[in-house]
Amino acid sequence: MPEALDGVRVLDCSQILAGPFCSMLLADMGADVIKVEKPNGGDDTRRMGPPFIGEESVAFLAMNRNKRSVVLNFKDPAGVEALKRLAKDADIVIENYRTGTMERLGLGYEDLKKVNPEIIYCSISGFGRTGPYANRAGFDLVAQGMSGLMSFTGLPGSPPVKVGVPIADMNAGMFATYGILTAYIHKLRKGEGQYLEVSLLEAAIAYTVWESGSYFATGNEPGPLGSSHRLSAPYQALRTRDGHINIGAPNQSNYERFCRALDRVNLIERDEFKDNASRLANREALEIELENTLAEKTSEQWLEVMDKAGVPAGPILTMSEVWADEQVQARDLDVPLEHPTAGTVRNIGLAAKLYGTPGRITEPAPVFAQHTREVLIEAGYTSDEISALVKSGAIAIGK
Repeated sequence: MPEALDGVRVLDCSQILAGPFCSMLLADMGADVIKVEKPNGGDDTRRMGPPFIGEESVAFLAMNRNKRSVVLNFKDPAGVEALKRLAKDADIVIENYRTGTMERLGLGYEDLKKVNPEIIYCSISGFGRTGPYANRAGFDLVAQGMSGLMSFTGLPGSPPVKVGVPIADMNAGMFATYGILTAYIHKLRKGEGQYLEVSLLEAAIAYTVWESGSYFATGNEPGPLGSSHRLSAPYQALRTRDGHINIGAPNQSNYERFCRALDRVNLIERDEFKDNASRLANREALEIELENTLAEKTSEQWLEVMDKAGVPAGPILTMSEVWADEQVQARDLDVPLEHPTAGTVRNIGLAAKLYGTPGRITEPAPVFAQHTREVLIEAGYTSDEISALVKSGAIAIGK
């Protein structure tokens, strides 16, 4: 089947996580993503670890499938010129250099717009391209702290805790993808390219919908609640005889169904638990009541009970259990690919499944500079020109 973004060319001048995650999502849907790496090692994630598979970093392998690697030296005018030549036939450029760096190199949006008026140019930064923090470097951890996320993650009274995954980075990549595709739809309709930017800070703040909403309404600072929901109860992990299970009973019908499944109809009738507002006000007392009953059976036994009763519930799985789960296996989420140096590499499959123009995962992350010659030939460079660029240090060619 055709791929939705077949024929779309992306120049990805970003590294680490947010930008590469964005370009990977585009590549999975068929875009030709040319990963433009710096000399002397390329993307910093190539050296992140352990773990490594052979000489390849797991971090790099996870974020850069379906891409081609080109190495250009932006400190050399010939390397700058090479990117401009590639931009002539590109639809999208992604970069995450510090504010002003690409402009100083002559590779900012206004520079590439002269080469390709319809170019879509996406900048990803820590704090955005305007404002007092525009020139600061940004990292996921810093953005999590400054967005408020760490103030209400964890258990009450615990030290600051970050979200277990790099949520600011990955959400910035997701918002970049959303912005790029929105701009691309506009380009198809109006024939106009444009500049867009995404910041880690704003991408993290965007996820504080309940917490910001509550603060706007009440002026109260939300604190950490463990696994509990801020606006509904019970909606959390609860202790059983041998562990914990997650219970989702955020509305009255689910709560009543849950109580009947526990054989605790009395919890429906008690005034302190009669509705969601009451349950939130008496959350700790409700947890004690529920866990006293849940302690009578194992997690597996209770999950069978909840399934039969139609109560949303689930186990809390480790990574090994996740990848052994029959639902995960049935959804084609474990995608092995053969890498030229790392051997078999397992990839997380596609979360967005298009039925008419499905995405695909066919190529492993590229070896450093693997496609430089191939891509430059496509851009019109001759073999002699490429050899001269290699000799001058403007480019690097893979082994």
